[in-house]
Amino acid sequence: METDKAAGDGSSQAVSLLQRILLPRPGEPLDVRRLYLVEADSNPKRAHATSRTSVQIADESEVSFCTYFNAFPASYWRRWSTLGSVVLRLEVNGDCRADIYRSKADGTRIHVTSVQTDGDESGTRVIEAAIDLAPFEDGGWIWFDLSAEADIEVLAGGWYASVPAPGEARVAIGIPTFNRPDDCVKALTALGSDPLVLDVIDAVIIPDQGTRKVKDQAGFDEAAEVLGDRLRIHNQGNIGGSGGYSRVMYEALKTTDSPFILFMDDDIEIEPDCILRAIAFSRFARGTVLVGGQMLNLQNRAHLHVMGEVVRFGEFVWGPAPHTEYDHDFAAKPLDESPELHRRIDVTYNAWWMCLIPRNVAEELGQPLPLFIKWDDAEYGLRAAAAGYPTVTLPGTAIWHMAWSDKDDVIDWQAYYHMRNRLIVAALHNPGGARALVKSTMKPLFKHLLCLEYSTVALQNAAIADFLAGPDGLFDVLPTSLANVQKIRGEYPDAIVAGSATDLPLPSGADVGDVSLPLGMPAKVKRLGKAIIHNMRPVNDQHLERPQMNVATMDARWFLLSQVDGVTVTTADGRGVVYRKRDKKLAKSLLKEAMRLRRELERRFPEVQAAYRRAAPELTSRERWGQFFAQYQ
Repeated sequence: METDKAAGDGSSQAVSLLQRILLPRPGEPLDVRRLYLVEADSNPKRAHATSRTSVQIADESEVSFCTYFNAFPASYWRRWSTLGSVVLRLEVNGDCRADIYRSKADGTRIHVTSVQTDGDESGTRVIEAAIDLAPFEDGGWIWFDLSAEADIEVLAGGWYASVPAPGEARVAIGIPTFNRPDDCVKALTALGSDPLVLDVIDAVIIPDQGTRKVKDQAGFDEAAEVLGDRLRIHNQGNIGGSGGYSRVMYEALKTTDSPFILFMDDDIEIEPDCILRAIAFSRFARGTVLVGGQMLNLQNRAHLHVMGEVVRFGEFVWGPAPHTEYDHDFAAKPLDESPELHRRIDVTYNAWWMCLIPRNVAEELGQPLPLFIKWDDAEYGLRAAAAGYPTVTLPGTAIWHMAWSDKDDVIDWQAYYHMRNRLIVAALHNPGGARALVKSTMKPLFKHLLCLEYSTVALQNAAIADFLAGPDGLFDVLPTSLANVQKIRGEYPDAIVAGSATDLPLPSGADVGDVSLPLGMPAKVKRLGKAIIHNMRPVNDQHLERPQMNVATMDARWFLLSQVDGVTVTTADGRGVVYRKRDKKLAKSLLKEAMRLRRELERRFPEVQAAYRRAAPELTSRERWGQFFAQYQ
């Protein structure tokens, strides 16, 4: 089965491959298998995958392919592509029946047709059916179930277009990496493991920004041998994700003629066919689009963590797109039992854990902003949309990535970039002033102070001040930015990680007030009153030497931490603890500075906004980035 070719003889309607039928890897646990196929719990005869694209199904069995990776997201193709129908084609040894279904936007299942096997001279049976895409304006998937009286083997299968695909299926893939050589080698190995994927790769560009180099990692030589001269590694200093992705785009435009540039994170696992799916979608798109992958949870792999994201103007924050579900568990709720997954979701950007950018978009819009980390992907999506190039986050196209719940990025060193870069991108794209934005930062500010997260507030203060200083130094600080942030953060006890609570004195349990979860608004107001009173009182110095409590990550919320003077809090990854200590004088000083900066931010925002907009052409200039790369190797 080859991309852009018929899967059978000349009578076949299947011309251009859009999406292969995939099977689980050997040894996958049952919950992960449900991303690929669903079998009745009462049937002891499990389907056996003979390869990633073929499967044996036992006699008197039924197997459903109404799954994340094998159902066809018809509504997205209906909305964004030029296709009016899609063709299902299966090649089977043995006799079976395929029942084809579709869903509506509310998840209602509708039977479309049944197709019996049809033998040819070679003995291979073929199932082929064309399905109209007209009913999918607002949502819906297409899938099939197989039933057999005797043993069968599905040799290959996929969803096809009945016409040739426009353009070329060629891509330059970029994976910036920083001290994750093992993860990066795994990604390179995955790219080389699939012949169809390997055929479309023009280049794999690795900006290696770490001290632990990818080329020194076990398994690199084997992965590099498969990729050959398509693998290009560029060693450079740590200039963050934006510097890494900008290097990818710069080199892809300079050294290849690939029609597509694919950004991917280094700390992911990928289903290689998703690369082909993204390219096929972009080639058949009605207009030029950016195509993003959804995010599955790397540590709980049957969970769909992120369906799609938007930037909400006014307050200017990113978050889940409307009508999305957070962390959906396919093992507990398969696709046909999850009506919330059948409505089409529209987004404003896609994170760069996986995002396909057409070459002409990169040539027209320029490079990513020099932001180090955070908001560079959202900004590029907004910039593209403003130029008439929407982003589509395509279901069934995904990577596995660590979930946000396993990171402290809102309160650790990344808090600086969350705030500064949010303001920079708002200056470039927010249609209004800063009042709603500033207002939206007030509640988190007080929560950080009540939770004794003084380093977070200090970093946010520095971020606002640096934003107000204007855009002139963004390139200059890129190589030193992280060190400066870490220096600020290191001055506060809540940023110092101990290996374990056992490295500190046992908790005393003394002077601990009501730290239970307040239920209902009256209880929360009462607890807030107690928090204010407690934080006005002098600190008990004994609690700064011996913690009052050991607090688990999930319990580290304002209604508990606002009642104490000293506690240990476990880090989100569970690998250590920080000793948070109440400091009345410091909290007052940080709050005073935070309020002063917010008043200045609101007052000066139009002036600073104009400066950033004037600077934007240079900040995104390919020539300026080229000069920067030549200077900081």
